[in-house]
Amino acid sequence: MAEEKRKRGRPRKNPEPVVEAAEKPVRRRGRPPKNRVQETAITPEKLVYKTENAWDNKSMSERQIEKFCKGYKAFLDKAKTEREFVREAEELAIANGFIDLDKSLSENASLNPGDKVYRIVKKKLIMLAVIGKKPCEEGTKMVGAHIDAPRVDIKQNPLYESTDMVFFKTHYYGGIKKYQWLTIPLALHGTIMKADGSVIDISIGEDPGDPVFTMTDLLPHLAKDQMEKKLSEAFKGEAMNVLVGSRPDPDKNAKDRFKLNILKILNEKYGITEEDFISSELEMVPAFKAQDLGFDRSMIGAYGHDDRVCAYPALMAILDTKKPEYTAVCVLTDKEEIGSVGNTGAQSRALENFLADLCALTTQGDYSDRLLRSCLDRSKMLSADVNAALDPNFEGTHDKLNAAYLGKGLAILKFSGSRGKSGASDAHAEFVGEIRRLFNENQIPWHTTELGAVDKGGGGTIAMMIANLGVDVLDVGVPVLSMHSPFEVVSKADVYAAYKGYYVFIK
Repeated sequence: MAEEKRKRGRPRKNPEPVVEAAEKPVRRRGRPPKNRVQETAITPEKLVYKTENAWDNKSMSERQIEKFCKGYKAFLDKAKTEREFVREAEELAIANGFIDLDKSLSENASLNPGDKVYRIVKKKLIMLAVIGKKPCEEGTKMVGAHIDAPRVDIKQNPLYESTDMVFFKTHYYGGIKKYQWLTIPLALHGTIMKADGSVIDISIGEDPGDPVFTMTDLLPHLAKDQMEKKLSEAFKGEAMNVLVGSRPDPDKNAKDRFKLNILKILNEKYGITEEDFISSELEMVPAFKAQDLGFDRSMIGAYGHDDRVCAYPALMAILDTKKPEYTAVCVLTDKEEIGSVGNTGAQSRALENFLADLCALTTQGDYSDRLLRSCLDRSKMLSADVNAALDPNFEGTHDKLNAAYLGKGLAILKFSGSRGKSGASDAHAEFVGEIRRLFNENQIPWHTTELGAVDKGGGGTIAMMIANLGVDVLDVGVPVLSMHSPFEVVSKADVYAAYKGYYVFIK
């Protein structure tokens, strides 16, 4: 009736779309149309989350894996301390066209897309950047790793003799099992600042013909009391003294003849006195080289995989980056093993200062602090740190559904921390999804992980410190067996997967 009363030719104010009866879809309640079932059908394989072994990944050839890992092993042998890592990284950066941000740019300089810069802080932290097409205030893509490793440091007044032998007093650095460091060959690396202000770099125990050092232990026949104690009680930090000599000075009337002989040798070779130890940073590290492991040479056994097995791929990724969309940044920090403290750790202002300078040198207008705040809020980082691979010889340490596995590619760790996620950086689901899609699209092998079973322990990375700045951060690293030991084990395929993953993220 309403239509009959409406004047002919006058349209309704809000006409409804007309759907002919024949065009209306006929659908039985609860049963989707057949054509839609065919369009959205998912195979059982796609419904189930399933990881793959990285060696089966078709985008990574064995030739590529071996070539990359050959370079990694050579670098690892030359960079056993954080200072050595920075020195080697700087050489590679310069060779690849990077310039020192603080030494090579004039006061009125500017940075343009494709420019490559780096900054070193106290010879223990290095940051590198490739300027992107978008301004820095729109955010950056960062990969961050740490370059320090558990070790045994030499005390500032270390040298003493006892029972016609000479020892160094030590203080271990980072989380170690003390007994693992006894009775293995050790090399001495470090830096000494002499009284006259000159600096000497020392490396003893690496070259053929060099002497090595060691920490002694009891023979089993006399270790009954020791072996009945808890591990934490059987091996004392103050007893981890390094044996460095046992030959006396020729002068039989001299006091402390054995210690004096060592001091004479050091003075003759390096021009130092005992007081110079006070202004030194000397580290005892395993003397052996990085080596292929296994009949199939599928793994690498070495000291310092944590975290150089992530730091080296991150460094290589930034060196290979040309003209990224967003400014690409690689941050390689110190002191992570003791809490990322100090002015070379992730808790310092070093990264903020670096990004502030990048913002100032890339902006078209005047710099203000708001540019840095905008940059941080819009930036994203992969915290490139290792994860503890499940070891079948030690059952119960992991939840197998959420464990890191050797040879399955990158370990994505949504949250770190211990027990109730204490001290964790818990990445947002949106960022995890972004990285998941990125890796899938680029055929990067990966799997989701946790750092051990709930209530078993845990640990942290630099992710929490960077997230506190407003940056989206996700831990993505390499699984490691025997972590924090003098001889850690990684899969070569995982090492190369790390490089590929970091590269596609920052490029």
